[in-house]
Amino acid sequence: MYWTLELASYLEDAPWPATKDELIDYSVRTGAPDEVIENLEYLEDDGQPYETIEEIWPDYPTKDDFLFNEDEY
Repeated sequence: MYWTLELASYLEDAPWPATKDELIDYSVRTGAPDEVIENLEYLEDDGQPYETIEEIWPDYPTKDDFLFNEDEY
């Protein structure tokens, strides 16, 4: 299983919190690449929903990771 920023971006608008099956269904319906679906199939399924994408990919960059001042624009 590997994640890239491009692959993870397909889950940004997912209906969080979501279970593994809900995320797979969302990915199929939105036309995400096969790699996204394959990565989701490798996730552990303990029946508990994932709250955010950071639970799936802890290194997912957030807005705080970028040096961008939104107030300037």
